[in-house]
Amino acid sequence: MPDLRLTIFSVVVAVAALVLVVELLRRRRLREKYAVIWVVISIGTLVVAIFPSLLRGIAGAIGIQTPSNLLFFGSLLVLFAVSLQLSREVGLLEEQSRRLAEEVGALRLRVDALEKKNASDAKAVAEPAVTPAEVDQRS
Repeated sequence: MPDLRLTIFSVVVAVAALVLVVELLRRRRLREKYAVIWVVISIGTLVVAIFPSLLRGIAGAIGIQTPSNLLFFGSLLVLFAVSLQLSREVGLLEEQSRRLAEEVGALRLRVDALEKKNASDAKAVAEPAVTPAEVDQRS
């Protein structure tokens, strides 16, 4: 009887995880490229929850005596892969952020230079070359 309760609990948790992933994907809180791995993990968890003998058979075929050890090892590999993928993404985003900051700095310098040029051009136009007093003296 405890085995049945564990199976039911495992199935409920696996279905909840799958529903969560689909809902996050539907609300655009999770990108598709990350959703694929989570859907695969959720479906794998569901399959193992429904057919626990499958995990025992795979563990026996590999030579692992306890199926839970295979589960922990598989989980460790998945966590490693996810961490590696996220580390790669962070590195790419840091590089992109640095490049964008450099571009913004260069554009800011160009805008400042153009504003100074426009201000000096406007000042030159506002100040006539000959003052009204000089015009009166010439006449």
